[in-house]
Amino acid sequence: MFKDSNAPRPPAAALAATRPRARWLRWPLRLLALLLLLLLGPIGVLASGTLDLDTPWQLTTSVSTGQAPDPKVERRAVVQVYGARIVRWRGAFGIHPWIAVKRAGANEYTTYQIVGWRARDGGDSLVTTTGTAPDTHWYGAYPQLLTEHRGPAADAMINAIETAVAAYPWRREYRLWPGPNSNTFVAWVARQVPALGLDLPPTAIGKDYLGPHTFIGKAPSGTGWQLSLLGLAGITVAREEGVELNLLGLGFGVDVNDLKLRLPGLGKFPSPVPPLAAGLAGSATEKSH
Repeated sequence: MFKDSNAPRPPAAALAATRPRARWLRWPLRLLALLLLLLLGPIGVLASGTLDLDTPWQLTTSVSTGQAPDPKVERRAVVQVYGARIVRWRGAFGIHPWIAVKRAGANEYTTYQIVGWRARDGGDSLVTTTGTAPDTHWYGAYPQLLTEHRGPAADAMINAIETAVAAYPWRREYRLWPGPNSNTFVAWVARQVPALGLDLPPTAIGKDYLGPHTFIGKAPSGTGWQLSLLGLAGITVAREEGVELNLLGLGFGVDVNDLKLRLPGLGKFPSPVPPLAAGLAGSATEKSH
């Protein structure tokens, strides 16, 4: 079969018009592909079966994990920050963190955290509690110790932590995504107290929220800087965090300091202690007794 050389051809102007349209579609398609790729982490966590999706929250364990020293034994000052997977399927994406402090000679810890439902109708979402075990499971999820300081260094930073907690500006606002939320709170305190040296994992969704009118700030660790658009998109470059990009709250990058990847859903990879598996093991142990 031969082509008819006299057949009408598409006008050159029409062909030229389709090229910019095709170029315009490239970037949205690439972003969509990247977003789908980033969702593989949370999907993998869900598929792994390490999240408890069945137990009602009222029946989950809240026993101590033994990570916090007994205040009657450890008489020095202690500062700790914990993070545990949030309940149900949302735990595949993120964690809930809290800060625990104990002054030298004190018999109890004081724990600070944000609880979202308390902010309804303009309530105060900051919860301050005292007790001897700040390392309990969070609705069945095993808490990971994110940072710890003991002795005079810890004692010196407690006043700064308490000042930062009191100055937190979004106590009566809460949005699970992209913030302000419990991760926003802990990141805020860490920025005000760089001695904490807190490296929040990429699963701390909300840590990059800097406020509605602030787009440049210090990294939570205090060892670098970040650019963030309402916690929805941005980049962090710091000694502790390494390089982390944020797309719709999903953080990914490379932690050069620890030689680890930073991945959505998975956190720092590889992780030496799988906190999810440990959490299920702890829950199972408690039920067996």
